[in-house]
Amino acid sequence: MIDDSPRLFATDAEVRRVGEGLLDRSLPRADWTHEAHLAACLWLHRERCDIDLAAELPAIIAGYNEAVGGRNSDSEGYHETITQAYVVLVGAFLAAHDRGQPLVELVNALLRSPLGHRDALLAHYSRDRLFSVAARKSWVEPDLAAFTPYRAGADANGALG
Repeated sequence: MIDDSPRLFATDAEVRRVGEGLLDRSLPRADWTHEAHLAACLWLHRERCDIDLAAELPAIIAGYNEAVGGRNSDSEGYHETITQAYVVLVGAFLAAHDRGQPLVELVNALLRSPLGHRDALLAHYSRDRLFSVAARKSWVEPDLAAFTPYRAGADANGALG
């Protein structure tokens, strides 16, 4: 049986290390996990309001990928639809929670929520649509279910949005 439980963070400093490592391109490639993506997105929303995530995160991630030896192509690296969906969804998650609680508690709550699941976007997108070249290169609207406002404690469909 595969353990699909999220890898949680122990401290605020661990979360900040991921976010800062993304920005300065020092985060080891092996540390750029699904959980790290979400943690960095939440950290950026909460602590780096000077960054316009929708506009600037694409170049940040693409530049990071290249700096650690990755490629941004039709089949790997930066993915526009996934990035922009999570910018909106993580922002909505944060807006629905107490921003004053410790960063690590917010990140771990996100990772434990339906939004933290690796396949969370597949509640909204068919696999073919989400992983298409078109979706990797530019924003593609969901084809299964629209995003709905985030409600803490909601089920997987209600919690995404």
